Amino acid sequence: MSKMKASLQRHFLAGLLIWLPILATVWVVHFIVNLLDQVLLLLPDSIAPRAWLGMDIPGFGVIISVLILLGTGVLAANFLGRRVFIFWERLVHRVPLVRSVYGSVKQVTQSFLEPGGNSFKKVVLVEYPRRDMWSIAFQTTDNFSVGREQLPDKHVMVFIPTTPNPTSGFLLIVPATDVKEMNLSVEEAIKMVISLGVVQPKEKNNPAQNCA
Repeated sequence: MSKMKASLQRHFLAGLLIWLPILATVWVVHFIVNLLDQVLLLLPDSIAPRAWLGMDIPGFGVIISVLILLGTGVLAANFLGRRVFIFWERLVHRVPLVRSVYGSVKQVTQSFLEPGGNSFKKVVLVEYPRRDMWSIAFQTTDNFSVGREQLPDKHVMVFIPTTPNPTSGFLLIVPATDVKEMNLSVEEAIKMVISLGVVQPKEKNNPAQNCA
């Protein structure tokens, strides 16, 4: 009886390991498609899919969104398009609250998406939330001006992501000597955070070393 129970448990876990990633992927894709389908609300009723097909088409908003992004990119790449966007940004920067939000979001977006962006410079270890407890973090910059005059030694800014959602976390300013660099890529570290440490990428060379 105990062998049968152990066998059932083993097969149940095996099935769970197969279906959980599939269901999670389907849920995420479904959420993204539904979110992008909301762009159809911007279309006039006369040209919406329901008007000329008599029904909604799941995923049609994804196609429209991709076309809008491609069209915007093509427009921004030519001289006339650049002039239009420059005029738009000048207009936005004249509105007090809007310019703060727009400027901050644009800087973060450029940092993450532009080639050579410097959002995360390297993967590091920091002692957090207390001594002898280490957290994976991403060094964002070692060149900041706010508060630098109050700090005696060289400090760096690091972002500590939360698990399993790495888009939220804590921004810390720590002494450079207390930061240990890991020989991991940002992508490998993010996978490790999302997987709750189950995915363990191998370090390429020597273990962590102090940042210079």
